[in-house]
Amino acid sequence: MTILLVISLAAICTVQGQRKGKPVTLTGTVTDTTLAPVKGALVIVDGQNTGALTNKSGMFRIKVRPETHTVGVFTSNMGSALTVYEGQTTQEFVLDGREVIKSTPELLKGEENVNIGYGTVKKKDLGKNIGYIDGRDYTNEGYSDIYQMIQGKVPGVDVRGNKITIRGVNSIMLSSDPLFVVDGLVVSSIDNINPREVKSIVVLKGPEAAIYGSRAAGGVIVITLRGAGDR
Repeated sequence: MTILLVISLAAICTVQGQRKGKPVTLTGTVTDTTLAPVKGALVIVDGQNTGALTNKSGMFRIKVRPETHTVGVFTSNMGSALTVYEGQTTQEFVLDGREVIKSTPELLKGEENVNIGYGTVKKKDLGKNIGYIDGRDYTNEGYSDIYQMIQGKVPGVDVRGNKITIRGVNSIMLSSDPLFVVDGLVVSSIDNINPREVKSIVVLKGPEAAIYGSRAAGGVIVITLRGAGDR
C-alpha cells in the first residue's frame, strides 16, 4: 500500500512538472506543397513573434513552454499555417497559400508606432503605465464584444460586464470610470464598437493619463479603429 502511494504521488508530481516545467525545444520544418523548403518563415507562438526564422533548409528551432497553446509560421507571399501545441517536440508545416495567421512581420517586430491619444510611441518602448492590445492579432477575432477583447489582456484592468476599472499603483481600492477616446474623440460609451473594427487599444494610467486632466482620474482607454488600408 505504501509503495502504491509513493508511486501515485510521483506520477502526480511528474504531470504537474510537465505542465509547469521549464521551456522545451521544439524543432520544425516548413515546406510548400511540392515539399520544397521555405526559407525565412517567421515562427509565432501564441500569437507572438519569437524572432525565429526558418533557414535555407526550411528548419527552425525554438524554446516553448509546456503551457503553450498554438504554434504557427507566417510568410508574406506563401501564406501561413497554425497548429495546436500538445507537447510535441517536432512539428511539420506545409504552406499552401492560405492566410491562417492574419498578421505581418512588420506588425510583430515591435517597431510599429502605437497611437496613445496625444502622440505615438514605438510598441517596444511602451512603459509600465501603458497597456496595449493589438486589434489585428488573429487571437482577437472570436470576441463578441469589445469588453471581452479587453478582459484579461492588460494588467491592472478589471472588466465586469460593460464596466471597466483601471487600478493605479497607489489607488488599488479606488475605482472610477475611465475616459474613452475613440479616433481622437472623447465618447461616453464603447458598447457599439465591433472588435473586428479595432486596430488597437491603449490603456493609460498614472502620469501617462495626466495630460487629459481631471477627466482621466480613472485612467484613459484610447481606441483606434481600422482605416480602409487596415482591412
